Amino acid sequence: MSSDGRLFVIIVGCGRMGSYLANKLSADGHSVVAIDVNESAFAGLSAEYSGFRVQGDAAEFAVLKQNKTDKADLVIAATSDDNVNLMVAQIAKRIFHVPRVIARIIYPRRGEFYRSQGIETICPTSIAAEVFLESLKKPPIAAEGETTQ
Repeated sequence: MSSDGRLFVIIVGCGRMGSYLANKLSADGHSVVAIDVNESAFAGLSAEYSGFRVQGDAAEFAVLKQNKTDKADLVIAATSDDNVNLMVAQIAKRIFHVPRVIARIIYPRRGEFYRSQGIETICPTSIAAEVFLESLKKPPIAAEGETTQ
């Protein structure tokens, strides 16, 4: 982290999740590198996004090395493929010694294994399921003119 609190963040996967994070972190003043294998994925980045766009396969060591992963404060592996996210996260953590690595996982059961490897996880599946379960505790929302029972 720089002396002014800005982070150097590498985001792997620039789909809906990755581009949202890249846009937000860039808007907050952090230095961001967004990496995706598909050039079209960068369409989700806003006009205000001030970071770098790198077309490449982050599962390849050379792509991470060329983009200064060893200098990163944070790596977020946000592809839609749990296996790619694990590989990128492990390389970032073990080889480049990135202080904080967070991986998106689709399958909740994989979270325990990732955590045993020292990798933080975010599982949209589990988060959404918990929100649905919490909503069951609230009264249903009625449309205009409709009553609930």
